[in-house]
Amino acid sequence: MLDFVVIFTKGGVVLWNSNESGKNYASCINSLIRGVILEERNTESKYFEEDHLAVQFKLDNELDVVYAAVFQKVIKLNYLDSFLAEMQSAFQEKFSGIAAQERLAIDYEFEQEFRTVLSAAEEASLKQGKAPKAMRSYNESQKSKKTVASMIQDEKKATNTAEKRVNIQESPPTSKSQPASPPRTTDDIIQENRRKLREKLTPTKKVSGEARPTKQSTVDKEREKAGKKPRVWDLGGNSKDAVLLDRSKDAPEDVQLQTINNELVGTMQGSIRDLDVESDTDGADSEASVDSELEEKQQKQRQTQQQQRNQRKAKGGGLLSYFKGIVGAKTMTLNDLQPALEKMRDHLISKNVASEIAAKLCDSVATSLEGKQMGTFDSIANMVKEALTQSLVRILSPKRRIDIIRDALESKRNGRPYTIIFCGVNGVGKSTNLAKICFWLIENDFSVLIAACDTFRAGAVEQLRTHTRHLNALHPAEKHKQRTMVQLYEKGYGKDAAGIAMEAIKYAHDTKVDVVLVDTAGRMQDNEPLMRSLSKLIKVNNPDLVLFVGEALVGNEAVDQLVKFNQSLADYSSNENPHIIDGIVLTKFDTIDDKVGAAISMTYITGQPIVFVGTGQTYADLKAINVNAVVNSLMK
Repeated sequence: MLDFVVIFTKGGVVLWNSNESGKNYASCINSLIRGVILEERNTESKYFEEDHLAVQFKLDNELDVVYAAVFQKVIKLNYLDSFLAEMQSAFQEKFSGIAAQERLAIDYEFEQEFRTVLSAAEEASLKQGKAPKAMRSYNESQKSKKTVASMIQDEKKATNTAEKRVNIQESPPTSKSQPASPPRTTDDIIQENRRKLREKLTPTKKVSGEARPTKQSTVDKEREKAGKKPRVWDLGGNSKDAVLLDRSKDAPEDVQLQTINNELVGTMQGSIRDLDVESDTDGADSEASVDSELEEKQQKQRQTQQQQRNQRKAKGGGLLSYFKGIVGAKTMTLNDLQPALEKMRDHLISKNVASEIAAKLCDSVATSLEGKQMGTFDSIANMVKEALTQSLVRILSPKRRIDIIRDALESKRNGRPYTIIFCGVNGVGKSTNLAKICFWLIENDFSVLIAACDTFRAGAVEQLRTHTRHLNALHPAEKHKQRTMVQLYEKGYGKDAAGIAMEAIKYAHDTKVDVVLVDTAGRMQDNEPLMRSLSKLIKVNNPDLVLFVGEALVGNEAVDQLVKFNQSLADYSSNENPHIIDGIVLTKFDTIDDKVGAAISMTYITGQPIVFVGTGQTYADLKAINVNAVVNSLMK
């Protein structure tokens, strides 16, 4: 039943194994170490799948080893939890007295104990399981004993009984005192029903033998005399207001906005700057400012932040204060950690971390601390902080680095445009942040084509046209000694978005445009037709990067959005390797103070990095995520 059982260290050194099938399971165990053990993902279920194989594992923090059993995924083994627990007890009993520095040098003889534990677990499973009740065959049923003649006779009896019931219902017995009335025909019944309906719908009341019109009929006659009048809507406007609503030319306030935005030119050259998030080391790490007024303002902010930190310390606040009740100098168990972990979970949820992700983070901390030898409270607090910080940094650190400037230059050398598709739910700021990224690209001398593929929302094309006009005003073609820096490719409303994107990419290739930014319509994750349309757009055009735009304000909703977007892109693609979300743009980050949990939730779900963070309403309000600062903000 078990193909492979292995005991190895968390670093991947195999101490002992039993291979029943004789096959090589190295790739499966390596995937378990890379994707689960080191990432600390899925540690609460202790279950891992790869291809047709499944792995059930158990962590031993006392000896820093992992017990794993590999079996076929189609087989359900109910005794694995108890088997791994018994194997852990047997292994600890035999090898716990060996010093840590000698554990890798000895030869582990564990075959006899393993066979004993496995046999006991299988026997206990057989005793508990009950064989399902066998289904009766057709020959054993009552129906097989009936003949055709008896079945016909039963059918006639049932028909006669039904006819008798119908006759009894249609002809009720008449009383002896009254003569039976002649049967009425169908026409008589119809005429009687029509007469009753006319009486019911007649809107008149008889008073002293005369019909008097009702109040409703009088109102109807007055309306007919007055005639139908058109409805007047509030703030509806008329043809004279069209001049004020025309945004095809810059108004005086637009010129003033352009003057303000001119100050932003040249501020976003090079890579995106890191996000500044309040942390306990802000005062030590911040750079001195040249401007005295700005320096004074920053000094006041630091004093306010220090006062807030002092108030939290005076109140005994902070994430690590939950562990003050834990007594040190003992081996930590899950029961000892459970109350503090519950409070830590509530703290993470209050920071906008999705409840499911907060529970998994607490499980990860409990898994890394269970079985450890603890000292004083200070050492407990430090170990908890270190375990949680490592887990959070591991989650937020990208598995692969996305460098758009490097990739765009590579595509330019290959003679093709670099394509980015923006997707997300309604109202999160896709078009606005697309314009910010466009400003950053033209600051670095890339020509950009914006494809208006939001052909549903009214005003979507006009919004992009306005951004295009303002961006070209900030970076005119004469300044760069070339054609227009930003162009808009649009075909109006109601068209196929995938076709517009394909035409835009072909146009960019023919005209030597460096980057294509594709704006898509906002859609809810449960809308199947729109999700199919998005999957078609991505499949047909094969972009270099798919960015999901999400809000920093959401908590549990972020999990649902990302899971369903990724699932829809995979299900509706019909490719063996579908193109799913590559990165995340987190908007409205300046509105959440220290509640930065949405970044944790989104990155945990997809495993993809947060590429950009929107922090304001100007083109320069675009930052890169600062992992350590976000973790410090979450730990407060």
